[in-house]
Amino acid sequence: MNTPPASLTTVASHDRLDRTLSVAPMMEWTTRDYRAFARCLTKRTLLYTEMVTTGAILHGTPRERFLGYDDLEHPLALQLGGSDPVELAECAAIAQSWGYDEVNLNVGCPSDRVQNNLIGACLMAHPEKVADAVEAMQRAVSIPVTVKCRIGIDDQDEDADLERFIEIVAAGGCDTFIIHARKAWLQGLSPKENREVPPLNYERVYRLKRQHPDLHIGINGGIKTLTASQEHLESGVDSVMIGREAYQNPWLLADVDSRLYDARDPVMTRHEAARAFRPYLVERLAQGVKLNHVTRHLLGLFQGCPGGRRFRRHLSENAHREGAGIGVFDDALGMVDERQLDATSTSATKVAATSS
Repeated sequence: MNTPPASLTTVASHDRLDRTLSVAPMMEWTTRDYRAFARCLTKRTLLYTEMVTTGAILHGTPRERFLGYDDLEHPLALQLGGSDPVELAECAAIAQSWGYDEVNLNVGCPSDRVQNNLIGACLMAHPEKVADAVEAMQRAVSIPVTVKCRIGIDDQDEDADLERFIEIVAAGGCDTFIIHARKAWLQGLSPKENREVPPLNYERVYRLKRQHPDLHIGINGGIKTLTASQEHLESGVDSVMIGREAYQNPWLLADVDSRLYDARDPVMTRHEAARAFRPYLVERLAQGVKLNHVTRHLLGLFQGCPGGRRFRRHLSENAHREGAGIGVFDDALGMVDERQLDATSTSATKVAATSS
């Protein structure tokens, strides 16, 4: 097993892990650079990696490519894709040694590529296999092992089959489930369509929580505001996971800490957030990372603001160029009038923006 960098060896106490709000694992989106930027907006939200397959961790090199992160990203969960209990247990142990705060098993991705390897949503048809995997992973680590799944797949019954899945996997030792409140159709719908076409059934998740008060039940799917998140929490679920909206409109996260955790927000304006991220960006450039690989995660920062389009266009047209450096980022930031935004960037305005 590769030895993780010394800065990554401390395992946070999972007794302090608060899942009230989390950002969903999203392929090619929730990279280490996005997560570092998200930490400029919220210190308390639980962040998830992209799904990483067991094969990538066990056989890919360097391991840093798949597991590397910055200490500032905590609390941080690794999402694993796989179904072999031995491989999943080994990967969970590796994740713990690298300092991750949680390991999550993907039982929700509908992609053809993962189905062929018995990964993702197709595992909902094999609850015993999921239970065996969870049990093996828990024997290997002391950090939490959780499951993210759908309310069903294909022609499964959303009541009986979901209940059977939860009962069997819970008997295997899992006490935390994050439920995407849509079915996944493994035939006939693309992964993108599976995020939008199957109808949302939030009430099914609420009912699941009422039926299993001893389990931690989180809800995911189509949630776009903090007001909606609070409404879900008031409906009885234990936590809320936000997906695409937290990426496309990252300013959504800017008052999570004050509204959901009764803590101080890290920044008060979008420019403050950009400046807070700048030292990290400079460090990544010094490591040889291309500017556009990092700044692509900030394109939605000034969504709906005067100058926001100029900011996005300048980065989109210039950050990929050979030799593009921090000056490109600074120039883009200068295209958004800070004084004009400051006049409306109070906490009250932030609340209005996230609940509109």
